[in-house]
This record gives sequence, C-alpha cells and structure tokens, in this order.
Amino acid sequence: MLRLAVLCLLFPLVALSAPVSAAWAAEKVDVELVLAADGSGSIDEDEFKLQRRGYARAIAHQLVLNAIKGGEHQKIAVLYIEWGAPESVETIVDWAIVKDAATAKAFAAKLVAAPRKVWGYNSISAAIAKATAEIKANAFDGERKIIDVSGDGPQMNGPPLPLVRAQALAAGITINGLVIAARGGLVRRVRGEPLDVHYRRDVIGGPGAFVMVADEKTPFESVILQKLVREIALLK
Repeated sequence: MLRLAVLCLLFPLVALSAPVSAAWAAEKVDVELVLAADGSGSIDEDEFKLQRRGYARAIAHQLVLNAIKGGEHQKIAVLYIEWGAPESVETIVDWAIVKDAATAKAFAAKLVAAPRKVWGYNSISAAIAKATAEIKANAFDGERKIIDVSGDGPQMNGPPLPLVRAQALAAGITINGLVIAARGGLVRRVRGEPLDVHYRRDVIGGPGAFVMVADEKTPFESVILQKLVREIALLK
C-alpha cells in the first residue's frame, strides 16, 4: 500500500514533466545559418545600405525560397549579426524561421529597418565566436550549421582567429566567406596578397567551405543571392 501511495504521488509529477520536455525539444530545420556582415568603419553608408538591401532582397528571392522548399524540413533558421571591433558584434535580426515568402519578407523588413549599431575595426574572430555561441545556444536542430562571413577587410584584432575558427569547426559548423572588393573592383591586399586568399586560408573551413567575391563585375546583391542558394541547397 505504501508503494502504491508513493507511485500515486509521483504520477502527477511525471505527467507534468512530459509536456515540459516536449516544449524544450529543438525544432528541426535544414540549415542553421548565421549571416555575419561587416559593419566596421571601413564600410561607408552607401556600402552599408547596399549590404542590408542585398541580404534583404536575397533572403526573400524566389530562388532562395525554392532552395528552402527543396530541403527535407522545408525551412531554415536564420540570424543576422554585424561586426566591427571585438567589443562591437551585435545581433541585428534575431533567430527566425524562414520557410516561405511571408516569413522571408518579415525577416527582410526587420533587417532593412534596424539601425546601424556596430563600430570600430575588423575582428572577424569575434564575429565567428559570437556566431558559434549563438548556434550552440539556439532552439534549433539543423542538418547543417553555417556561418556566412562577409567583409571588405582582414582580421585585425580580437581573439586569435585560428583558435576561434578551430572551435567553430569542432562544433560541426562550416564557415563560408564573401569578400567585398574595394571601390574600383580591387580586392584589398593582406601581407601582399589579395583579401580572398586571406579568407580562403585563414577564415573559411568545414565541409564544402567556399569563398565568393563581390566586385564591379559581380555585384554584391547578385553574389549573395548565389551564395545563399548554394549554401541552402548544398550545391557544389
């Protein structure tokens, strides 16, 4: 009888705990994608608006929506951050599910409307560190996890880039890069080499990692559209 009484007391607790556990279950998505855009001092207002508009239009483009619909879960989780100095990496649009035109347009509208927040100069490593932490802490379970870094300059300060990069890769995250060419279509040089070489050697990593370059021949909006489709659809 005592044992039965104990079981009766415990049963309501077990029953109550079941829906709580279910509520905390991670939502399945095809991709967890962090868009980490350069908002540092080297990005002037025109370039800044170009970036914001480019990402906003790309995320809501039919080609991107088609790529999303081609996935097993037919939805992705997206976070948009901007980075500058090590102390200035900010969430601009928080994690959101993008699965159709309505959710994509809602994300795009928030992105275009958000104020500029970041300042200072180039800590790619701080951007990757924040993006990695955000992926680890979110409420999603993605088949793939991607950090998409775009910028017009090299790593300049902040935590050691090789260490931060290694930590992201160890967490199963792929890092891709988008190099923004300087005015006139020239890719800035780092230690006597083009910026895209720096990105390929020091920034990107993980399965299928790649770098794309936006310049006068291949405008930013066109490149980011191609890049998102490639990342979401897992194209070679």
